[in-house]
Formats: sequence, C-alpha cells, structure tokens
Amino acid sequence: MSAQTPKYKRILLKLSGEALMGDDAYGINRATINRIVGEVKEVVDLGVQVAVVIGGGNIFRGVAPAAEGMDRATADYMGMLATVMNALALQDAMKHIGLVSRVQSALNIEQVAEPYIRGKAIRYLEEGRVVIFGAGTGNPFFTTDTAAALRGLEMSADIVIKATKVDGIYTDDPKTNPDAMRYTTVSFDEAIGKNLKVMDATALTLCRDQNLPISVFSIFKQGALKRVVMGEDEGTKVLA
Repeated sequence: MSAQTPKYKRILLKLSGEALMGDDAYGINRATINRIVGEVKEVVDLGVQVAVVIGGGNIFRGVAPAAEGMDRATADYMGMLATVMNALALQDAMKHIGLVSRVQSALNIEQVAEPYIRGKAIRYLEEGRVVIFGAGTGNPFFTTDTAAALRGLEMSADIVIKATKVDGIYTDDPKTNPDAMRYTTVSFDEAIGKNLKVMDATALTLCRDQNLPISVFSIFKQGALKRVVMGEDEGTKVLA
C-alpha cells in the first residue's frame, strides 16, 4: 500500500449530535462543524466515498430528561427531526468548502430533504458526493447507532467509523483512571460481553452478524479520521 492509498474505499461515518456542540451546552458550534467537515474533505480528496449518519443529541434526544413523561415514540420522532436539522447544517458547512453533498431523510419531508432511496444514495457515492442520512432508521426505539450499522450495510461500506470524544475504546474511563489502556482491536463478542459502550447492542450485533468492522476514534483529534482511513494505528477497531 503506497503512502497515499486509503485502506477503505467507502466508509460510513457516524457523528453524534453532541460532536457538533463543541464546548457549547447545546446546539451547533460553527467553528466545530467547520473543523469536522474539513476532516471529511481530507478523506474525500483521497478518493474515499463518504456516507454520514448524524445524531440529534445536541438538540433533542428521546431518552433525555427533556423527554421525561413524554410518549417514547413521540420523543423519538422529535429526536429524528433534530437529526435532520443537523444534516442540513452539515450540508451547508460542506457547501462552503466546496464539498457536494446530498441529504436523504428516513422520514418523508420532501421540501427539506429527499427521501432515503438506496440506489440513489449509492449512485451519489459513486459520483464522489457525500451522502448525509437524517432521521435515523425512521423508526422509534432505534438509535442512530443502529441507523449507522444499517446504512453501512445497505451502502456496502467497508467499515463503520464512529466519531466520539475519546480516541478509542479503553479498559476503563481514561478521564478518571490514568492507568486505563486503549484497545487497538477488540472482538464484537468482547465489546458486547464487557458492555464497552462502543455502540448499542442492536448495532453491534448487526455489524457482527454481517461481518462489518467498526472503528472508534476521536473527532476532536486533528487528522484522526484520515489516519483511520489510511489504516494507521488510530482509535480502536472492533472486528469479528
């Protein structure tokens, strides 16, 4: 593999809504979103096809205190709409740096985003456009982690790359335990068995059963996404 040959041709990047907040308490931090799309552009410029699943936790979560006492399905639908808002913000930020992207929503809101159509999404990826998937799976009771696993499989992605605040999976919380060690690789069964909080169990099981690897890395570490795509020792890989 030459120095500039990416290890993966097509990736599914899972971004949490919280990643867009930066140091703010809620909402979208402009500098943070600009930095994130800059990292995405780096890998697109290498010829990597990028699909994105975005969460909505910076605006609304179905399981958050704000949703207390609310019908769970209603709260989840509100969370899905929050992800569409984030998808539009991402698309706008990408446009400013010359990245062409398309937003597809699992909920039908045609004035705002086109509906999710698998064949169309794959064609956009082949044309070098970034595809941003909003509204999760379109179903309540499923997380955007599960949406990432599902869309990753539907897009025939080589890997699901989950952006977090921590640069991988650790034996313990590295913030409270200085002796916590970062795993380079971990098996699906270990991640599920030890409840390593990589993704929820549904997403992990789906990826395990279909043999779709996951990589966990920190979106706040400069150039980390590119290093993951190049196959370097960055973050933690979850493998069968």
